[in-house]
Amino acid sequence: MSVTEKSEIAAAPQRESASARPRWQVMLIRPELMTFVLLIIALIVASSLSPYFLDIAYILDSFTLSAELAMVALVLTIMIIAGEIDLSPASGMALAACTFAYAQQAGVPIPLAVGVGLLTGLAMGLLNGILVIRFQLPSIIVTIGTLIFYRGLAQVIAGDQSIRVPEWFIGINRVLVFGIPVPVLVFVILSVVLGFVLSSTIYGRQIYLIGTNPIAARHAGIRANRIKMSLFLLIGITASIAGMMTASRLGSVRYDIALGGELQMVLMAMLGGTYIFGGRGSILGTFLAAWLLVIVSTGMIVANILPAMQLCVLGVLLIISIIATNFIYSRTQR
Repeated sequence: MSVTEKSEIAAAPQRESASARPRWQVMLIRPELMTFVLLIIALIVASSLSPYFLDIAYILDSFTLSAELAMVALVLTIMIIAGEIDLSPASGMALAACTFAYAQQAGVPIPLAVGVGLLTGLAMGLLNGILVIRFQLPSIIVTIGTLIFYRGLAQVIAGDQSIRVPEWFIGINRVLVFGIPVPVLVFVILSVVLGFVLSSTIYGRQIYLIGTNPIAARHAGIRANRIKMSLFLLIGITASIAGMMTASRLGSVRYDIALGGELQMVLMAMLGGTYIFGGRGSILGTFLAAWLLVIVSTGMIVANILPAMQLCVLGVLLIISIIATNFIYSRTQR
């Protein structure tokens, strides 16, 4: 074989390999950009329905109605990236709120009652984690079961009656810091912290690797089970905090608070571009999707769309977001 033939054979793989995509092209087709564009469109359409959508104070006030669910959706995003899912946090919010309210009604000081609520969240996360990690059960099946179980326990504790919380504890959504309602501020701060952890720490990169290739993660020495357990505990404690914030906003607690919140949490994560099979997604996407969902939901209320039709719209959005995310990720890399 001549030198010329050898050089042609060596050069063949280089000619056949596809050239890398320009960075600007990769950025333009990221799911987060799709979510941002949809957010702008939603704002334009909503402002045509009501001039109040041009008022920042009105938008912030509207967001307080979904801030608790949005907080949990941020942690759910990380869990999905790690290759697991938890559908029980909305029921966990109700159970933690009911244990907190029952404790304070029984005469337990508020700080201790809050501690009871937080311990309830940790216990829920621990139970989910043990069932999924220790017994190797599918997380989606486990958390559907605990979703029902936690809601049932909440009803056992609270019954069909509302449990009133102290007057001074009511109204967290009306407390402003620099003109921003506290629930919104907590959501923003949590977004920044979790976004930094996920994108700029070794822990965050390990989460991506676990979701992308769990076998490779294990061979790389990553303690995947420990990380997943920490995520189950984190989502449990976040759900308990969100439940008690909901109790403060509503002024009372019932077993059915956050009923159906699972749909909104998953929708926020999916609309933000989180890949349902794990390994891809971002906190920024969920952050933008939370605002998008609030604008869409509030816009439908202003337009007098029936609640049943609103659920249909949210369901369609969820299906479209999953299809769009799969389409985008099939043509680019995270």
